[in-house]
Formats: sequence, C-alpha cells, structure tokens
Amino acid sequence: MFRRVAIVGGGAAAVAVLTELVDRAIAPLHLDWYTGGAAHPGRGIAYGTTSPHHLLNVRAATMGMFSRRPRGFLDFAQRADPQVAGTDFLPRRLYGDYLEDEAANALAQSRSRGVDVRVVPFAADALVPEIDGVTVIQGERASRVDAAVLAIGALPVRPIAGVEASLLAEQRYIIDPWAFLASAGVHAPPREVALVGLGLSAVDVLLELADRWPDTHFTAVSRHGRLPAAHLPVATVPDDDGGGLVEAMQDAPEIRRWLRLLREAIAASEDWRVVIDSLRPSTHQLWEALPLAERARFLRHARWAWERARHRMPPQVERQVLALEREGRLKRVSGHVTAARSRDGRVELEAWHAGASASLLADLAIQTIGLDTDVRNTLHPLMRQMVTNGHVTPDPLGLGCQATPDGRLCHDGTPWPRLFGIGSLMRGARWESIAMPEIRLQARVLASQILEPAIAPVRRRLASHAG
Repeated sequence: MFRRVAIVGGGAAAVAVLTELVDRAIAPLHLDWYTGGAAHPGRGIAYGTTSPHHLLNVRAATMGMFSRRPRGFLDFAQRADPQVAGTDFLPRRLYGDYLEDEAANALAQSRSRGVDVRVVPFAADALVPEIDGVTVIQGERASRVDAAVLAIGALPVRPIAGVEASLLAEQRYIIDPWAFLASAGVHAPPREVALVGLGLSAVDVLLELADRWPDTHFTAVSRHGRLPAAHLPVATVPDDDGGGLVEAMQDAPEIRRWLRLLREAIAASEDWRVVIDSLRPSTHQLWEALPLAERARFLRHARWAWERARHRMPPQVERQVLALEREGRLKRVSGHVTAARSRDGRVELEAWHAGASASLLADLAIQTIGLDTDVRNTLHPLMRQMVTNGHVTPDPLGLGCQATPDGRLCHDGTPWPRLFGIGSLMRGARWESIAMPEIRLQARVLASQILEPAIAPVRRRLASHAG
C-alpha cells in the first residue's frame, strides 16, 4: 500500500498529481512535494509569464484541471470577470493564477482528508528506485517513499549545434527566451533581431518584444518558414469521433499511409481542423502502434506539419503577427540554422535551404525552438544523475524516457513498479503529452495506480456490507 509518495517538480503537472491524490485519497497518505525552489509553485515556465500578449492556445472551457470539474478554470476566470466566455483564449498568467489557487486549495483540504503534505522548497538531488520503493536524496537528507512521480516539466535549454561560445557569453545569442523577456526592459533596443524557430514560442517572444521595442525589426528562421496555424474565430466540433479514420490508421501503422489517409479525410471535410481534432483522444494509441523506425520517419518528415496543425495560435494572435508582416517589421525565412558566429560586432546565422547556404546578420539572436525533452545529454541535475546511474533509460529518439503508456518509467526495458513520470518525460511513450488536457488524463491515471492498493480493500468492505 502506497502510503508515502514523493512528487518532484514545481509546475502544472506536479499540481495536477498533487490535487488528484488529495482529492481522491481514502487511506492516510503522506506526500512530499519537491517544488524545486519555485517562487510560485504550480506555475512552471509555461504559466509563469506576466505578459498580456501571451495567451493560452486552447479555449477556456477545455482548460479545467479535472474531468469531474471540467469548468474549473472557466469558473475561476468568471469569478474575476463574468464577461469571460468559454470560447475565449485567455492570458496564460491567469491560468497560472488558477494553478496556484488549485494548489492552495489542495493543501488546505489535505488535512481534513487525512493527507499530510510536506512542501519541500528545493529540488531533489537524486532518486534511487528499487522494487519496493524509492529513496529521494535532497542535500544531506535521504527519505524513503513508497512511490515517486517525476513531474519535472521542461529540461534546461541548450544551444543548437554550431553556436560560438563568445555569443553565449556576451548574451548576443539567447537560448532561454523566457529569462530574457523577464529582463528585456534593461536592454537597449536592438535594430534587428533574429528568431531561430517559428513555433508558438517564437510568436510569444515576437509579440512581446515588438511591443517593447517599437522600432525593432525581426527575422524568423525555420526549416519551412511557416507560422503556426490558427484556430477559427468560432469553435469547431469534429464531424464524428474519428473512429473510422483511427481504425484505418491502426490497420496500417506507416507514416506515408497515414498522410494519405489524412489528406483524404481533410478533402472530405469542411475544415481540416475538425479532422486533426478528432484524432486527439486516440493520438497516444496511434503513437503506440508505430514501430520505432516509423516514429523516426515521422520526426524527420512530418513532425513540423503536425505541430503546426495541432498546436494552433488564437485568431487574435494571428492577426497581430500578420500585421507585423504587413508593416515590414517581420520577415520569415526558410532555412535550417547550422551555425551562429560573431561578425563585426553582430550575429551571423548560417542557414541551409534547398541545398544552398545563406547568411543572416542581426544585432541579437534568440533561440525559440520550444521544449527540450532529450534526457540523453541534459543539463538537468536529477535527470542526468538518473540516466548516468542507469535508473532510467532515455527514449532512443530523444523524447523523454522509456516508459509504459500508463506512466511507469523503465530501466533496460523493465518498468519500475513504483517510479512514475508525467508530462514531458512521457513524449516517447505517448507523443502528445505536454498540453493540459493530456496532463490532466495522465494525472488521473497515476493517482489511480498510486491509490489503488488503498482503495481496493475499502471497495471490498463496502461490497461485503452491501451483500
């Protein structure tokens, strides 16, 4: 029976696990929550922004943390502003407030539910999993727990290959855009900024800096030079549950075949978004069906298109970005950046496209390539310790750790019975694993596994009384 559990991480995934465990606990339970020293536990990087330009890319009605309270976030937002609608794309900082509120509620309710929560405002230095438990080491203290959940979120950002060390030391090539935005007010506005990457992170950085630096021009470089797709102004509903398409894809787990099926389904639909959205409940099953070679082929050739279609920007954000293009303040360039070097006091980027190399000069370059999930060479101290000691096995494609679909982390192909992962570490097992709807589901599954040994005897007693 899992009576003592460690939750490692201070972001949204950790809050989801914490609240699920507190909300559903039956037997006495002790939780050690290692928040990593976060000033505001629960917000993490994604929801730590204070900028009004940074919006959720999912409508408010679907951002509740619990399936039993699907309107949780919407109700929270409407308490502050009754005019908020479920179809609105709200600021991410508001969602951070919601997460903090949920964490505070869970801590307040824990005592009445027989749950003892110890908030540890530090990171765990090491984890040593064994068959019958996990040892968590923090500083000079070692604590033995029955189970541990790794909810570490984003790994530390690393520069792409080919970036000169001098650019990093002089902060002319920025690898952590969020830390830079927090301090951008103290920097003199540059004339020209290059963004390496053109996903949702690049859009966030672009809108924030374009507002702060009204005379600055931006060039965004990505392999295909395409913006993320946008949501329609009006919410759409899938034509059906996608069952027929999913079955056809499962019958032939091969990327070329899948792309052909998707093109056919989109041609028969009023809008491509309803087709993509119909796959969402089954994405993890489809990913599990793909052989490793086909997963690698997807990452090489189709990932950019899937990410562009799946993770869309709000329509008002699209309007702002297109306005910057019309004004001549934003230019998009297709190319794979292979090097960044210093040249005459500026940053020179080398990018390859269609077999040819081109150079781009800027006063400042900002890397906006999104989430790093590769634990093989990570700078994250805990994950580096666990990989080095063989406690976890990295996913061969750099997508977190090898794991079972229900969240048990693996070593040498064998799942640990009491070591779990959630969120970014699970991309290799589930692919879609970092958005709140997916994290919400994973947290519920983990809570069931952790609490099941305690719940089962209670169910048996209830059944005997009913008999």
